[in-house]
Amino acid sequence: MSVSSTELRNVAIVGHNGTGKTSLLEQMLFYSGVISRAESIESGKTTSDYTEEEIARKISIHSSLASFTWEDKTFTMIDTPGTADFIGEVILAFRSCESAIVTVDARDGAQIETIKLWRRLNERNKPRAIFINKMDRERADFEKAFNHIKEQFHVTLVPVTIPMGTGDQFKGVINLIEKKAYVINPSGKETVTDIPAEYDDMVEEYVIQLIEAAAEGADDLMEKYFDEGTLEIDDIRRGLREGLKDNRIVPVFSGSSLKGSGIISVLNFIKNNFPSPVGAKDFITKENVEDTLEITEEGPAAGYVFKTTIDQYSGKLCFFKVVQGTISGDTDLYNPEIGKKERFGKLYRVVGKKLIDTDSLGAGDIGVVAKSNIASTNASLLNAADAGFVFAPLKFPDPTYSLAISAGDKKSEDKMNEALHRITEEDLTFHLNFDEETKELVASGMGERHINMILEKVMEKQKISIQTKLPRVAYRETITKKSGLVEYAHKKQSGGHGQYGKVVIEIEPIERGQFYSFTNAIKGGSVSKGYMPGIEKGLQDAMGEGFLAYYPIVDVGITIVDGKEHPVDSSEMAFRLAAKGAMKSALEKAGPVLLEPIMKLNVYVEDQYLGDILSDLSGKRGRVLGQEDFGGGIQMVKAEVPQAEMLNYAIDLKSMTSGTGSFELEFDHYESISGRISDEVIKAAKAAREE
Repeated sequence: MSVSSTELRNVAIVGHNGTGKTSLLEQMLFYSGVISRAESIESGKTTSDYTEEEIARKISIHSSLASFTWEDKTFTMIDTPGTADFIGEVILAFRSCESAIVTVDARDGAQIETIKLWRRLNERNKPRAIFINKMDRERADFEKAFNHIKEQFHVTLVPVTIPMGTGDQFKGVINLIEKKAYVINPSGKETVTDIPAEYDDMVEEYVIQLIEAAAEGADDLMEKYFDEGTLEIDDIRRGLREGLKDNRIVPVFSGSSLKGSGIISVLNFIKNNFPSPVGAKDFITKENVEDTLEITEEGPAAGYVFKTTIDQYSGKLCFFKVVQGTISGDTDLYNPEIGKKERFGKLYRVVGKKLIDTDSLGAGDIGVVAKSNIASTNASLLNAADAGFVFAPLKFPDPTYSLAISAGDKKSEDKMNEALHRITEEDLTFHLNFDEETKELVASGMGERHINMILEKVMEKQKISIQTKLPRVAYRETITKKSGLVEYAHKKQSGGHGQYGKVVIEIEPIERGQFYSFTNAIKGGSVSKGYMPGIEKGLQDAMGEGFLAYYPIVDVGITIVDGKEHPVDSSEMAFRLAAKGAMKSALEKAGPVLLEPIMKLNVYVEDQYLGDILSDLSGKRGRVLGQEDFGGGIQMVKAEVPQAEMLNYAIDLKSMTSGTGSFELEFDHYESISGRISDEVIKAAKAAREE
């Protein structure tokens, strides 16, 4: 039987790398009785970091789900990676969860990924809470971290739990709502006690902040607070609940996920105050128009797949969210993209890598299906073919790093291609494309670490060697002026019917991005219309072959003004060759130039590295368009930079910023190049052609 939508809580656990997300989830599973003990990252036995590469590297690489019950509520928590290389795993968690917990290191406050993730949460207007973690570590400072977050994000923070002590003097947390202390117990779980008198002054100070923030959760509570100067406990709870749902306030917790401290208060707060899926909206496309669909138990079954993994024992596992109605094993589900229908048969909840049978899943719930023929990431799962909508796909950023790859022999190539294509099913931020221009197989992803980890995994599993190099840039060619009239005749006589075709053309530049235009301006019928398709093919043949460096020619307007045909020797092929020759001759007179792709770049760096970044961009022929203070000592630099200068930027930035910087990159437009840079590109292209 499915769980009522009002009893569900779907929460993404996000934060900068190393802030204790995996350990926090581990403690939640321990406290809820799912596991018998909370394992450490170092042990390699945590529930959510279970893949070989995660255990070996001791970092989260994939998002991992865990469903469990806390009192009368069913939680689905998604533990996410904390580095920019694996941002795709965070995006799918944001899409499928109604709220988030942001982990922050008590020693560092808001770090670069914290700030970027916060912005993504803001874009989605997602309710969130903060867990200031690692209070047991040296240099931990709750007040400093609390104020740092408040200054950077300009939000109303609500202290819910505050620490008792810090570093090796850390004893536990005080719950300001319950007015109780939760003390670390050698058994591994917290013990509830009265608040020690030594913390009375600190508690009084933070309770005032708690009441003031709770009053902001609802207008009538603000009036009551102004009138009476305080709020009752029930008012505080309501203010927090309503304020969180409307994203007016951000509750803050403290603790230590390593010591299992602060966990009960977080779990109880999620249970009592985090929003259920009911009434939340998901994104759909209806008649090619973007729209939303409310999560509701009413109506025909509808859901979407947000994640796919390939398990060596269970096969393909597809993680899906039910948005409308109920999905059970015998529900007929239709995938409109492939036009196929299926009954899943068995459904599962999941705890890390463990699958748990379930009969059905109601609206807002998250589950897993194994070995489905219709499910894959971004697939819509609908009750009928005529549902009238599909769910919008997940929106991932463009790749930031690419490598041209090859294997030593045909057998190895086949193994490599099969393994990598399987990974593209699981990871939609990893792209694999064969470039017809350069004849290179190009692997693209979100950073050097992302690509290298995938390739290393494939080499190890398949026992093959993969060679890598920087991919060739997709330059283009164009013209800068009119060619004037150019005449070209193709003649060939070899006994019997010969070949003859003559054309007169003129070419000129057209607006960037239009690619090509063709105008037939022949008067008097000197060339029959039946030969025009062959003429156009010849022109396009010449454009495809390039003129300066074998790169495709773009943004050229071509007019044919005259020509001549032979009653016996003319043919479509003859005119195709004539047109190709005429185009080559015209290009020579039209001021041909190379075009290079220009990328739009956003770089996120700490203040101390800003000068180095700006200087480096200048040396890369970049144009800095502006910069924005991101808060937290982080600057975002916006620039336009040639793609040729960005091929190694993932490595360059890591070196310049000691691994703290990150960036986003997407294609913007083409621009002409000349002089030494153009000469070098042409020389390299000709050398590659001769190889």
